[in-house]
Amino acid sequence: MHKIVFLDRATIAPQIRLRSPAFDHELVVHERTRPDEVVERLKGATIAITNKVALTSAVLEQLPDLRLVAVAATGTDCVDKAYCQRHDIAVANIRGYAVNTVPEHTFALILALRRNIVAYRDDVINGEWQKSGQFCFFNHAIHDLAGARLAIIGEGALGQSVAALARAFGMVPLFAEHKGRSGFGQLYTPWDEMLATSDIITIHSPLTPETRNMIALPEFRRMARRPLLINTARGGLVDEEALVQALDEGLVSGAGFDVTAGEPPAADSPMMRIAARPDVILTPHVAWASDEAQQTLADQLIDNIENFVAGRPTNLVKGAY
Repeated sequence: MHKIVFLDRATIAPQIRLRSPAFDHELVVHERTRPDEVVERLKGATIAITNKVALTSAVLEQLPDLRLVAVAATGTDCVDKAYCQRHDIAVANIRGYAVNTVPEHTFALILALRRNIVAYRDDVINGEWQKSGQFCFFNHAIHDLAGARLAIIGEGALGQSVAALARAFGMVPLFAEHKGRSGFGQLYTPWDEMLATSDIITIHSPLTPETRNMIALPEFRRMARRPLLINTARGGLVDEEALVQALDEGLVSGAGFDVTAGEPPAADSPMMRIAARPDVILTPHVAWASDEAQQTLADQLIDNIENFVAGRPTNLVKGAY
């Protein structure tokens, strides 16, 4: 009989159904797990489920019974995959569940900022409509999406879905070449040209040593059209202190972020310092979190576990097992 331990069930909304695996098992569910609780809770477990709880080599070496780490997310940075590979521990992740929710959240941010929805809402609450003395007022610029150049950094499934929505709005989507690289072909726009000619830039890239802080002050200074900057990918892709400076200097016209370099961000972090600005929208890493997407994630999570036990593993992560 397999013992399955879910370390951080609270990372999936409570209304999402997590079905019971269709084999003989014991399932232990914890809403949250502190680092000092991981080893004790996973003792005797053959299958660990984690979303963000770290499974380091120091932890894994104390868990000789573990055979599978089922990550309840796409990113697997929380798992020491090299250790798992050396010790025949499989690592499986979730894929393809966010192709609607993340692009839709991206466009929610774009629309709200492009049309200054937050600024106008604040004005209405503060009595500016009554002060205007007429049927409308024009405190903030409003721009259409049609005809705007949308630069997409990251050409995977999410980037492709964003491009499809952009075309439906009559925008001009373009895929950026990777920073510091060229020769991607005619379907890609050179990095520096992308910075200089885009009205909106949206990021859909993984966080790696190569992509960390790929947009910093030098990049902001090349943004000739004062674009909106949208990041629903990973904190750390944008230098947050540089973003604050770029907003203060008018190098960009606004920022819509769903991620920060540390989550949750410290109260005095750069993103929290600008969170109340009308040209900034900061959401708490929920672009992925529509009920529909979360249910797909939960179902795929159990599928991965069942398939592994049945001897036909799915979604195994490269570099593990």
